[in-house]
Amino acid sequence: MKTRKLLALSAALLAAMTLGASAQDDPGRTEYMTACAVCHGETAMGNGPFAALLNIEVPGLTGLAAANDGEFPFLDTLMVIDGRTGVRGHGGPMPVWGDRYEKSALDDAGIYGAELIVRGRLLSLVEYLESVQQ
Repeated sequence: MKTRKLLALSAALLAAMTLGASAQDDPGRTEYMTACAVCHGETAMGNGPFAALLNIEVPGLTGLAAANDGEFPFLDTLMVIDGRTGVRGHGGPMPVWGDRYEKSALDDAGIYGAELIVRGRLLSLVEYLESVQQ
């Protein structure tokens, strides 16, 4: 548990430094508001402005731990958001955010540095989602 949090913090700091975020910003919240709130809502209740435009129900994200016997499904959440692992032969309702982050970081950091930035941003985001559980 401590190793995961330390890794997340280290990666988040690297991503924040690389992206020029100020020390006062919460990188996970910033990622959430930038990439997720439009569908999942600012309060993560599934009521973002685009939710009504989609042909699927947008889930709230504040009950992930409650739906998992009180344990936040950190790795599962990370893999769903990242989307680059697993077989998705017919697509899925979630965009593949890992690809988006990687493309935006490749020019600045190269292939290996970009992956560190992607992981940092995704870990920061999942840490933020863990913090909003009810």
